[in-house]
Amino acid sequence: MKTVDIVKWTATVIQLFGYGMTGLNMTPWNVYAFFVGIFLWFAVGVMWKDKAIMVVHVGAFISLLLGYLNA
Repeated sequence: MKTVDIVKWTATVIQLFGYGMTGLNMTPWNVYAFFVGIFLWFAVGVMWKDKAIMVVHVGAFISLLLGYLNA
């Protein structure tokens, strides 16, 4: 398995844990999981040189950070 595949699947699993923790109202741990997943998916975008993946995850990071700071 390639490095990018390991990062991609790790990010996916972490994001799924974040969704599960959100459903179980496990704050702020869900937010931390989302931050890690977002960072890893951004890294996948860099590895693939895919600007769309990078942009969407920068937007997700900013949205999540602003929401977290305003909570």
